[in-house]
Amino acid sequence: MRIKELVHPVKYREALISLSAKLFNRVKKFIPKFLLRFYHYCLALLGAVIFGFPGYNKNIKIIGVTGTNGKSTTVEFITKIFEEAKIPVASQSSVRFKIKNKEWQNNLKMTMPGRFFIQNFLRQAIDNKCKYVILEVTSEGIKQNRHRFINFDTVVFTNLTPEHIESHGGFENYKKAKGKLFKAKKNTHIINIDDKNSDYFLQFPAYKKITYGKTKGDINFQNANFKLQMKGDFNNYNALSAICVGLNYDIDLSICRKAVENLKGMPGRMEEVISDPFKVIVDYAFTPNALEKVYQTFEGKNLICVLGSCGGGRDKWKRPVLGEIANKYCQEIFITNEDPYDENPMEIINQVAKTAPKAKKILDRKEAIKRAIEIAKPGEVVIITGKGSEPLMCIENGKKITWDDRQIVKDALNKIHPVK
Repeated sequence: MRIKELVHPVKYREALISLSAKLFNRVKKFIPKFLLRFYHYCLALLGAVIFGFPGYNKNIKIIGVTGTNGKSTTVEFITKIFEEAKIPVASQSSVRFKIKNKEWQNNLKMTMPGRFFIQNFLRQAIDNKCKYVILEVTSEGIKQNRHRFINFDTVVFTNLTPEHIESHGGFENYKKAKGKLFKAKKNTHIINIDDKNSDYFLQFPAYKKITYGKTKGDINFQNANFKLQMKGDFNNYNALSAICVGLNYDIDLSICRKAVENLKGMPGRMEEVISDPFKVIVDYAFTPNALEKVYQTFEGKNLICVLGSCGGGRDKWKRPVLGEIANKYCQEIFITNEDPYDENPMEIINQVAKTAPKAKKILDRKEAIKRAIEIAKPGEVVIITGKGSEPLMCIENGKKITWDDRQIVKDALNKIHPVK
């Protein structure tokens, strides 16, 4: 057997991953909280060692995208730009994984996967001769050192609004976690100058800085001159950041423009599931800022809204805020279950409904969607948020059940208006 086969056979890697994960999960139970950071660092180092430090490989350039909202769509836009330029690319987001022409759904219920998964993904990208890898990077991932041993050539900042506040212990800590991605001086920083936190990210030294915005910045809507098929002004920002990445790597503006204009949509991101006799939109929005922007896209229309809030102790502060936003924009509101984990789902619903007095509370998410479809009239818009294209719902005791908001919408409509 050749030495190369001993070092990197797939079965050998998988066995090491499984064994290491079991070992560390057992050890983790006995580690004090103040040592957890070191524990996560060790996991990142072990993953890098197992897969031959792919994050430092000179044959690929790695691009990281971070921010509160728009990361997945930005990753997709960047991927399409490289593909339009005929450059081999791999990408990883909360929606899907892609290595050249091979893609598969992200079923992990993690926006940024674990260290072993990421290092393995980078190794596969190298083995498949990809020139660029685009990674969606989260504050939780940074907090757990999942970004370690990865040499990011370019990092992109989309925007920043309150999220994961309880996990990080405050907004400033959340912002600082994102900022760690910008501490490498030798890379390029691409920053949304319209965001009120842009000055914080602009302070970090960099090999090159590129700013973008609606009317200002190095690249703006006017000089980029594109028109998207995707709904929402926020998607213009996502496309603009991706164009900055393309231009940074000497891809012609005409190619960048063609790529972003050809993208019809993202699964579960402002996805129009039904167009007639009324519109039904499914979107991932689970933060107050994202939810409001989705509703503002259809302002002036009668909105029938289905929403909830994630459980597991995550950001309880935002539950009444989500209810308040829905109460402001939506004519009819159904507050329902989302991903309760081990929390009482009805308690979560009550917390969201506290600021939405006109809302109807329905525990069964399928029933809530069905009720929304039943009352919708021609010309109205049904907006279902919180899960997007996620294929699973997380419930008590670590259980996961198969789920798809989009299919539930189609099934509900078919019961009301059967296809002949």
